[in-house]
Amino acid sequence: MTLFPNSCAPDSPLRLSLPPTTADAPVTEADMQAAVRTLLLGLGEDPDREGLRDTPKRVVKALKFLTSGYRLSLDDLLNGAVFTEDTDEMVLVRDIDLFSSCEHHILPILGRAHVAYIPNGKVIGLSKIARICEMYGRRLQVQERLTAQIADALQGLLQPQGVAVVVEASHMCMVMRGVQKPGSWTVTSAVRGAFAKDSRTRQEFMDLIQHRPEFR
Repeated sequence: MTLFPNSCAPDSPLRLSLPPTTADAPVTEADMQAAVRTLLLGLGEDPDREGLRDTPKRVVKALKFLTSGYRLSLDDLLNGAVFTEDTDEMVLVRDIDLFSSCEHHILPILGRAHVAYIPNGKVIGLSKIARICEMYGRRLQVQERLTAQIADALQGLLQPQGVAVVVEASHMCMVMRGVQKPGSWTVTSAVRGAFAKDSRTRQEFMDLIQHRPEFR
Protein backbone atom coordinates (compact mmCIF):
# COMPACT_ATOMS: atom_id res chain seq x y z
CA MET A 1 0.00 0.00 0.00
CA THR A 2 1.28 3.45 -0.87
CA LEU A 3 0.67 6.42 1.39
CA PHE A 4 -0.51 9.68 -0.11
CA PRO A 5 -1.02 13.06 1.57
CA ASN A 6 -4.69 13.43 2.38
CA SER A 7 -6.36 16.15 0.34
CA CYS A 8 -9.12 16.90 2.86
CA ALA A 9 -9.15 20.31 4.50
CA PRO A 10 -9.85 19.48 8.16
CA ASP A 11 -10.52 21.89 10.95
CA SER A 12 -7.50 23.71 12.31
CA PRO A 13 -6.24 21.56 15.19
CA LEU A 14 -6.31 24.53 17.55
CA ARG A 15 -9.86 25.60 16.75
CA LEU A 16 -12.81 23.96 18.45
CA SER A 17 -15.34 22.81 15.88
CA LEU A 18 -18.88 22.89 17.23
CA PRO A 19 -22.04 21.50 15.62
CA PRO A 20 -24.10 24.21 13.93
CA THR A 21 -27.01 25.69 15.87
CA THR A 22 -29.19 28.72 15.42
CA ALA A 23 -28.65 31.31 18.14
CA ASP A 24 -32.29 32.36 18.21
CA ALA A 25 -33.67 28.82 18.49
CA PRO A 26 -31.32 26.55 20.44
CA VAL A 27 -32.21 22.87 20.43
CA THR A 28 -33.02 21.60 23.92
CA GLU A 29 -32.71 18.07 25.23
CA ALA A 30 -36.51 17.90 25.28
CA ASP A 31 -36.54 18.79 21.57
CA MET A 32 -34.07 16.00 20.86
CA GLN A 33 -36.11 13.47 22.83
CA ALA A 34 -39.25 14.52 20.97
CA ALA A 35 -37.42 13.96 17.68
CA VAL A 36 -36.48 10.42 18.73
CA ARG A 37 -40.10 9.80 19.72
CA THR A 38 -41.19 10.96 16.26
CA LEU A 39 -38.71 8.55 14.66
CA LEU A 40 -40.11 5.66 16.70
CA LEU A 41 -43.63 6.55 15.57
CA GLY A 42 -42.42 6.73 11.95
CA LEU A 43 -40.97 3.24 12.30
CA GLY A 44 -44.37 1.93 13.34
CA GLU A 45 -43.50 1.54 17.01
CA ASP A 46 -45.39 2.59 20.11
CA PRO A 47 -43.05 4.89 22.08
CA ASP A 48 -45.31 4.57 25.13
CA ARG A 49 -44.87 0.83 25.55
CA GLU A 50 -42.74 -0.28 28.48
CA GLY A 51 -39.60 -1.18 26.55
CA LEU A 52 -39.51 2.13 24.65
CA ARG A 53 -40.78 4.55 27.27
CA ASP A 54 -37.30 5.78 28.22
CA THR A 55 -35.68 5.14 24.82
CA PRO A 56 -35.75 8.81 23.66
CA LYS A 57 -33.86 9.81 26.81
CA ARG A 58 -31.35 6.98 26.41
CA VAL A 59 -30.78 7.68 22.70
CA VAL A 60 -30.10 11.37 23.34
CA LYS A 61 -27.69 10.51 26.16
CA ALA A 62 -25.87 7.99 23.95
CA LEU A 63 -25.61 10.39 21.01
CA LYS A 64 -24.22 13.12 23.23
CA PHE A 65 -21.55 10.73 24.47
CA LEU A 66 -20.71 9.50 20.97
CA THR A 67 -20.31 13.09 19.74
CA SER A 68 -18.59 14.45 22.86
CA GLY A 69 -15.54 15.31 20.76
CA TYR A 70 -17.31 18.49 19.64
CA ARG A 71 -17.14 19.75 23.21
CA LEU A 72 -13.42 19.06 23.73
CA SER A 73 -10.45 21.27 22.89
CA LEU A 74 -6.85 20.27 22.32
CA ASP A 75 -5.67 22.67 25.01
CA ASP A 76 -7.83 21.01 27.66
CA LEU A 77 -6.98 17.54 26.40
CA LEU A 78 -3.20 18.06 26.44
CA ASN A 79 -3.03 19.67 29.88
CA GLY A 80 0.59 20.68 29.30
CA ALA A 81 1.82 17.22 28.25
CA VAL A 82 4.25 18.53 25.58
CA PHE A 83 7.89 18.20 26.62
CA THR A 84 11.28 19.34 25.33
CA GLU A 85 13.37 16.34 24.31
CA ASP A 86 16.50 16.03 22.19
CA THR A 87 15.47 13.13 19.97
CA ASP A 88 14.77 12.73 16.28
CA GLU A 89 13.79 9.07 16.06
CA MET A 90 10.32 7.94 15.02
CA VAL A 91 7.68 7.62 17.75
CA LEU A 92 4.85 5.23 16.84
CA VAL A 93 1.68 4.31 18.71
CA ARG A 94 -0.13 1.58 16.80
CA ASP A 95 -3.40 -0.31 17.19
CA ILE A 96 -5.28 2.51 18.92
CA ASP A 97 -8.89 1.33 19.12
CA LEU A 98 -11.11 3.82 17.37
CA PHE A 99 -14.87 4.26 17.59
CA SER A 100 -16.62 6.87 15.49
CA SER A 101 -19.95 7.52 13.76
CA CYS A 102 -20.60 7.87 10.05
CA GLU A 103 -22.05 11.31 9.33
CA HIS A 104 -24.18 9.96 6.48
CA HIS A 105 -26.12 7.35 8.45
CA ILE A 106 -25.03 7.87 12.10
CA LEU A 107 -23.92 4.25 12.24
CA PRO A 108 -20.71 3.01 13.91
CA ILE A 109 -17.23 3.13 12.42
CA LEU A 110 -15.04 0.59 14.23
CA GLY A 111 -11.33 0.26 13.74
CA ARG A 112 -7.77 1.16 14.64
CA ALA A 113 -5.44 4.08 14.17
CA HIS A 114 -1.66 3.95 13.80
CA VAL A 115 0.02 7.29 14.52
CA ALA A 116 3.72 8.17 14.15
CA TYR A 117 5.77 11.34 14.26
CA ILE A 118 9.43 12.31 14.10
CA PRO A 119 10.20 14.83 16.87
CA ASN A 120 11.80 18.18 16.25
CA GLY A 121 12.74 19.10 19.81
CA LYS A 122 9.35 18.31 21.36
CA VAL A 123 7.51 15.12 22.31
CA ILE A 124 3.97 14.52 23.50
CA GLY A 125 2.69 12.21 26.23
CA LEU A 126 1.85 8.89 24.57
CA SER A 127 -1.64 8.70 26.04
CA LYS A 128 -2.40 12.09 24.51
CA ILE A 129 -2.00 10.61 21.03
CA ALA A 130 -4.78 8.14 21.82
CA ARG A 131 -6.88 10.96 23.28
CA ILE A 132 -6.47 13.05 20.13
CA CYS A 133 -7.76 10.09 18.10
CA GLU A 134 -10.65 9.73 20.52
CA MET A 135 -11.55 13.43 20.41
CA TYR A 136 -11.83 13.53 16.63
CA GLY A 137 -13.42 10.08 16.55
CA ARG A 138 -16.26 11.17 18.79
CA ARG A 139 -17.81 13.36 16.13
CA LEU A 140 -19.91 12.66 13.07
CA GLN A 141 -17.19 11.77 10.60
CA VAL A 142 -15.98 10.49 7.30
CA GLN A 143 -12.84 8.40 7.65
CA GLU A 144 -10.81 10.56 5.26
CA ARG A 145 -11.40 13.70 7.33
CA LEU A 146 -10.81 11.91 10.63
CA THR A 147 -7.41 10.66 9.43
CA ALA A 148 -6.33 14.12 8.28
CA GLN A 149 -7.53 15.81 11.48
CA ILE A 150 -5.39 13.53 13.64
CA ALA A 151 -2.33 14.20 11.48
CA ASP A 152 -2.88 17.96 11.37
CA ALA A 153 -3.45 18.15 15.12
CA LEU A 154 -0.05 16.58 15.84
CA GLN A 155 1.62 18.67 13.15
CA GLY A 156 0.20 21.86 14.62
CA LEU A 157 0.98 21.00 18.23
CA LEU A 158 4.56 19.77 17.84
CA GLN A 159 5.83 21.12 14.51
CA PRO A 160 7.66 17.79 14.11
CA GLN A 161 9.79 16.70 11.19
CA GLY A 162 6.89 14.59 9.99
CA VAL A 163 3.62 12.88 10.90
CA ALA A 164 2.00 9.73 9.53
CA VAL A 165 -1.45 8.37 10.33
CA VAL A 166 -3.16 5.26 9.01
CA VAL A 167 -6.73 4.39 9.98
CA GLU A 168 -8.20 0.95 9.27
CA ALA A 169 -11.93 0.70 9.90
CA SER A 170 -15.08 -1.25 9.21
CA HIS A 171 -18.17 0.85 8.48
CA MET A 172 -21.49 -0.49 9.71
CA CYS A 173 -23.25 1.47 6.96
CA MET A 174 -21.59 -1.00 4.55
CA VAL A 175 -21.93 -4.05 6.78
CA MET A 176 -25.46 -3.74 8.21
CA ARG A 177 -27.22 -2.02 5.29
CA GLY A 178 -26.64 -1.00 1.68
CA VAL A 179 -24.22 -3.43 0.03
CA GLN A 180 -24.08 -5.55 3.24
CA LYS A 181 -20.44 -6.58 2.96
CA PRO A 182 -19.15 -7.82 6.33
CA GLY A 183 -15.40 -8.22 6.47
CA SER A 184 -14.69 -5.20 4.28
CA TRP A 185 -12.17 -2.71 5.63
CA THR A 186 -11.39 0.85 4.58
CA VAL A 187 -7.80 2.09 4.91
CA THR A 188 -6.96 5.80 4.81
CA SER A 189 -3.66 7.58 5.31
CA ALA A 190 -2.36 11.07 5.93
CA VAL A 191 1.35 11.89 5.77
CA ARG A 192 3.09 15.17 6.50
CA GLY A 193 6.67 16.41 6.30
CA ALA A 194 9.39 13.73 6.20
CA PHE A 195 6.88 10.92 5.71
CA ALA A 196 5.59 12.61 2.56
CA LYS A 197 9.02 13.53 1.20
CA ASP A 198 11.12 10.46 2.05
CA SER A 199 9.93 7.10 0.72
CA ARG A 200 12.30 5.21 3.04
CA THR A 201 10.85 6.88 6.13
CA ARG A 202 7.35 6.19 4.87
CA GLN A 203 8.21 2.55 4.19
CA GLU A 204 9.70 2.13 7.67
CA PHE A 205 6.40 3.29 9.13
CA MET A 206 4.45 0.95 6.88
CA ASP A 207 6.66 -2.01 7.79
CA LEU A 208 6.09 -1.35 11.50
CA ILE A 209 2.30 -1.41 11.24
CA GLN A 210 1.86 -4.36 8.87
CA HIS A 211 -0.66 -6.91 10.10
CA ARG A 212 -3.98 -8.31 9.03
CA PRO A 213 -6.76 -6.00 10.23
CA GLU A 214 -9.04 -7.78 12.67
CA PHE A 215 -11.12 -5.73 15.06
CA ARG A 216 -11.01 -7.02 18.61
